[in-house]
Amino acid sequence: MRAILALAAIALATGTASSVGAQVDYSSGPVIEVDLSSFKFSPAKVELKAGQPNTLTLINKSSGGHNFSASEFFAAADIAPQDAGRVKKGAVEVGKGKTVAIHLVPKAGQYDLKCSHFGHSTFGMTGVIVVR
Repeated sequence: MRAILALAAIALATGTASSVGAQVDYSSGPVIEVDLSSFKFSPAKVELKAGQPNTLTLINKSSGGHNFSASEFFAAADIAPQDAGRVKKGAVEVGKGKTVAIHLVPKAGQYDLKCSHFGHSTFGMTGVIVVR
């Protein structure tokens, strides 16, 4: 028993302890709103904080559907379990007049953003996500 406690103490002291059981409060960070309209994201440069909770609130202000497609960004992020099902094939669908919130902890980097609906990116519905 002492050996197990000693190993646990060493793991904690060296930072090698597993994060199993660690809880993340995904709603504790900043809320970043992104408007989706015909045919743009506003802002087109989405800035998030790396390694800490962020809430990405997607607001579709148009009369048609759009999505927030950033497959590399979503693949690198830790998405809250209750929101993971909203991200499909690297995109979040946002129906006309709807709002979708995604709680996540993003990884640092720069990621391409687009609406992958037919022709929307061609008409300028593109952007970038910058995580610092």
